[in-house]
Amino acid sequence: MALVTLTVVPNQLEAEMLCGELRANGIECTFEVTNPAAAVGQFGVGQAGPSAVLVEEEQLEEARKLLPDNE
Repeated sequence: MALVTLTVVPNQLEAEMLCGELRANGIECTFEVTNPAAAVGQFGVGQAGPSAVLVEEEQLEEARKLLPDNE
């Protein structure tokens, strides 16, 4: 199964919150910081810069329905 990008959020904390919502609805989720070099010295713990939220390709459409304002 392939992971695909659902969305990119401003920081790790938002990625964790979104993944929590997705998991609560039965959608497997993970995230990765997209540009860690840009975040050095700018953010505190849990704020490591823009993060891509990843879901299984088969669950992408279902996950999109759960995005705030259907991004």
